[in-house]
Amino acid sequence: MLLRVRVALPDRPGSLAQVTKVLGASGADITQVTVLDRGAGTAVDDITVFCPESTPRQSLVKSLETVEGVAVEGIWTTREAPGTYPELEILKYITTAGDRALTTLVDSLPVLFSADWAAMTAGRRVVYASWRAPKDLVVPEETPSRPTAVTFEEGLHVIHAPLPPLALALLLARSEGPAFHRIEVHRLTRILEIFLSLPATERSVARQLRK
Repeated sequence: MLLRVRVALPDRPGSLAQVTKVLGASGADITQVTVLDRGAGTAVDDITVFCPESTPRQSLVKSLETVEGVAVEGIWTTREAPGTYPELEILKYITTAGDRALTTLVDSLPVLFSADWAAMTAGRRVVYASWRAPKDLVVPEETPSRPTAVTFEEGLHVIHAPLPPLALALLLARSEGPAFHRIEVHRLTRILEIFLSLPATERSVARQLRK
């Protein structure tokens, strides 16, 4: 079982070592650590671990919170292989995908961001959605002026991102784990900027809109 663990911990020498020691003692094999934030004496890290299926997530939370100053912000499943640069691979595929550039992007984003699903919308209409998106997907009435992380009342975490040149918007959602971090929003923004610059983008969007 591949898990992503987000922890807030004191930004001082030895704190991360204590966290990794506790995870190791719990049977988790640490494969990657990503620093999301540092400031005001606190760091926020995403730690990717391989963990036995039999290990309860709650036991990991309890173990981690025995470390002084550590707070667990979320534990959720991930399909993003650690130690790789998946966005570079996906952008390479999109570059050569021709009319399928849009659908390739939407299908890939949930893996890139350890999310559940993604959907591209035009107004209130769903243009294309990844396979795990709900069939009765409700599109928000208003689109933000820039990519924004929000949490709906039912607890669904979403990044809602406009694509003004195409009169489209993107929804990227996950139901478990913490809200999307500003670093994740920034990463998605850069991917969308590259996507919008590709020659095949307008052609692939036009193809979907005709369906």
